[in-house]
Amino acid sequence: MQVYMAVKGAAMIIKWASPNAGKIMVRFELPSAIWAESVYLVGDFNDWNQTSLPMIQSRDNEAWSITLELDIDREYQFRYRVNETEWYNDWHADRYMPNKYASDNSVVITRQPPEEKGEDGI
Repeated sequence: MQVYMAVKGAAMIIKWASPNAGKIMVRFELPSAIWAESVYLVGDFNDWNQTSLPMIQSRDNEAWSITLELDIDREYQFRYRVNETEWYNDWHADRYMPNKYASDNSVVITRQPPEEKGEDGI
């Protein structure tokens, strides 16, 4: 399995092939450097519902994370909702899109990962 990451510091977006056709697994992580009592992932994939995707804080590194299975070959806009009042972008999103609130949304692009090749290159 190949894993594709956007990494700087502790924040990451990690993508890997799903066992389900036409899908890709994406893990969103927000670093522990952002103090929070609660963090939610909000975006196109949940119709911008502000409470349906709570993120879980790791006991190991205290980063907040959630893994979603998303359709491939799509671009999803998203943001992190912290402490029910603050909005954060992902510092390592694939790109950013302006929104109607005079700020930007993060964008994750879900391309099909390339096929893994065996030791003989096939």
